[in-house]
Amino acid sequence: MKYGIDMGHNAPPDTGAVGIKKEDDLTVAVGTRVIGKLQALGHQVVNCTPKSAASVVDSLSKRCTTANTSDVDVFVSIHFNSYNGRTSGTEVWYSSGSGQKLAQPVLNELLKLGYVNRGIKQGNFYVLAHTDMPSILVECCFVDSADDMKRFDPDKTASAIVAGLTGGQTVPSPTPIAVSDPEVLKLQQTLNRLKVYPVTTGKPLAEDGKPGPQTKQVKQRLKTIFGLSPTETVASDQAMWEAITSITVDRAVLRPNHGYGPAVRYLQFRLNTALDGLYAGVTVKAVMTYQSAQGLSADGVVGPATWGKLVP
Repeated sequence: MKYGIDMGHNAPPDTGAVGIKKEDDLTVAVGTRVIGKLQALGHQVVNCTPKSAASVVDSLSKRCTTANTSDVDVFVSIHFNSYNGRTSGTEVWYSSGSGQKLAQPVLNELLKLGYVNRGIKQGNFYVLAHTDMPSILVECCFVDSADDMKRFDPDKTASAIVAGLTGGQTVPSPTPIAVSDPEVLKLQQTLNRLKVYPVTTGKPLAEDGKPGPQTKQVKQRLKTIFGLSPTETVASDQAMWEAITSITVDRAVLRPNHGYGPAVRYLQFRLNTALDGLYAGVTVKAVMTYQSAQGLSADGVVGPATWGKLVP
């Protein structure tokens, strides 16, 4: 059997929903595992996810074109839902009778993981309407549902989809599936970019996507630098990523005696001054010294240019 696997979105401007977690991250986490597990069972697999797109329609069209020109036997588009933070569950969409025959067993396997049954549904989604073979679109669960995200496991979800597609086949034990987790890889890359390293080594983390004690320790260290709780909770993680965004994307402008909070604490960490979260006194002087050394205007204002030197 030849399968076409589409990891929904992941081709800006075609990006997915954002809730407790990001749909783009989860579709890759599940999709890469589905591909690996199908291949381990001896099936051919074509990754139909485009690397880039000019528009959302272009992104959708490229997925269908890849599936159609590759003559896959079955097309599966993997997605995650989002609504109001309270709705939860799993559902599978189809547009044809042949797709309906695929949808029910996949849903049945996903329901074994404990999700609310939202049923199989007929719809005219672009990727279902423009592919030439039996096709389904799997909405694994809701990224904005605390219950679903607590229950969600990318490997178990991928195994359920594969079992539904193949009539109950699973990857033979003890065949290992070594898959890099994109969420862990993103964290490792971000920690290295921010130059927050293990205290024991002082060296960057291995960017292998594999969770381990060093990655966990450095993540906790960054939270402490930001002045956040180092605990592994949804709220703590969300606050950490918001602080990271303020530095790497928003490039928060800090002015003497008018800056405070996580961004200032990170600045103090990088300049080796006391972590009090207040942009004043010694910290301002350290910034001006740094700006001068970097060939910047030594005005003490931390804006995009200064952040660009600290976090390229």
